[in-house]
Amino acid sequence: MSVAAYCLVCCRKISTSGTGRHDRHWKDIRNIAKITGSLILGGYVFITYEMRSLRKAMTLDTHAVRQEKLKSYIYVHTLSEDRNDLQGITNKLRKELHKTAIRALEVSTKLFSKDLDRENYSKSNMEVYELPLWLLLKGTQSTDKRVRLEAVQNIAGIHYCRDYQYRTVAQACDKRTTIGLARSKDVDLRFFLTPPALPKVDDRGLWCFGGNGLPYAESLSSVPSEKLEVYSLQALLKHSRISTQVDSLVSNGGLQLLQRIYLLRKDSQKIQRSIMRVIGNLALHEHLHSSIVDSGWISLLAEAMKSPYVIQTSHAARALANLDRDTVTEKYPDGVYVLHPQHRTNQLIKADVLFVHGLLGAAFKTWRQQDRDQPLDESAAQEEDYTECWPKDWLAEDYPALRIISVEYDTHLSDWKAKCPADNNRIISEKDVGKCIEE
Repeated sequence: MSVAAYCLVCCRKISTSGTGRHDRHWKDIRNIAKITGSLILGGYVFITYEMRSLRKAMTLDTHAVRQEKLKSYIYVHTLSEDRNDLQGITNKLRKELHKTAIRALEVSTKLFSKDLDRENYSKSNMEVYELPLWLLLKGTQSTDKRVRLEAVQNIAGIHYCRDYQYRTVAQACDKRTTIGLARSKDVDLRFFLTPPALPKVDDRGLWCFGGNGLPYAESLSSVPSEKLEVYSLQALLKHSRISTQVDSLVSNGGLQLLQRIYLLRKDSQKIQRSIMRVIGNLALHEHLHSSIVDSGWISLLAEAMKSPYVIQTSHAARALANLDRDTVTEKYPDGVYVLHPQHRTNQLIKADVLFVHGLLGAAFKTWRQQDRDQPLDESAAQEEDYTECWPKDWLAEDYPALRIISVEYDTHLSDWKAKCPADNNRIISEKDVGKCIEE
C-alpha cells in the first residue's frame, strides 16, 4: 500500500471513531496525506513521462536489425544528438549488435563448414528464401570443378533477390566466381560491385604515368581532345602487347587511368573498344588478374557484354575469356575474337571455324550484311532482318556446336605514310589502291 493510500485510510478511521478533540489531528493528517499524495503522484507522473520520452528516443527497430543481419548496412533511428541522451541508445544498440554479430558468425561458421547440409542450415537464423542462394555460394568454393561451375551457373540465373542480397553476394564472391558470373548469359549486373573510387587527377595531366607531360600536351592544344585520346590509346595498345612492359603499365596506375577515360567517353564506342582491347591484352598475363579484378573492371566488362553492338561485346568477351581460367584453357591474343560462344555454356564444341578477312577488311565489319540506313535503335523492323556479323548471329544459331573465331590483322597497303587514303572507312577506290602500291 502506498503512503498516500495509507494516510487516507487512517483519516477515514479517525473521522469515524474520533471525537471533536481529534478534529485537529484529523486535519493535520489530512494535510499530510494531501502533500504526500501530491508528491508521490507528481513524482510518478514525472517518472512515467520521462520513461516514455526516453523509450521513444532510444527505440531501436529490432526487426530491421534481424532483416539486416547479413546485409551491408544496419539502420538505426535516433532522435537526439546529445551525448547524455545517446548513452542509453548506445548501450542498447551495442547489445543488439552483439547478438546480431553472434548470429551472423554462427551462420557463417555453418555456411563454410565442410559438413554443411540443409538440416544444419535450417537451425540457423537465415530466412527461408535465402537458403538456396547461400547454399549456391557455398558451392562456388567447392574443390569439385563440376559443383563449382554448376553453382555459378545457378547463381547467374537468379533474378528474384532483393538489392541487399545482390550486394551481399557481390561482397562474398571470390575473384573466380565474379569472373564466372560476368561470363554468364543474362546475369543481373547487381551481382557486381561498383568500381572503387578513382584517384584524383594531379597537375601532371590525365595521360601522364611518369614525368611531366604538360609541355607535350600544350603543343597539341589545337588537336581535339578525343583525337588526342585515340592517339594515346594507340600508343598504350602497342605497349600492352609487350610482355616486359605490362607490369609497368599496371604498377603506374594504367588500369585506373584507362577506367577514367572509359567512363568519361561513354559516348565514344571507338575509345571504349580500344580500352577494352588493352585490358584484353593485359588479361593474357595471369599474374595481373588480381589487379584487373580489384580495380573494378569486371563490372564494366559485364555491362559491355550486354551491349547491342557486336564489336563491343566481342572485345569484352575476349578480355573475360582471358581472365576465366576455370573454363577456358586457351588464350586469345590481340586481334583474335571468339564470336561464338561468348558466354559460358554446357554445349560441347565439336569444331572450330576461323574467319579471316581480306585487304582493308576487319574482324567484324567484313562479315556484316550491308551498311545500315538507320542507327541500330531507330528501326525495330530493320533490326530483325539485319546482322552486323552473320557468322555470330546466323551461323551460330544454325550450328551451336561450333566455336567461331574471327581474326583481325593489319591490312595497310603502305607503311610509308601514317595512313592510306580514306583508311578511316576501310573503303578506297582503285586509283587510291594504285597510289598506295606505288608508294
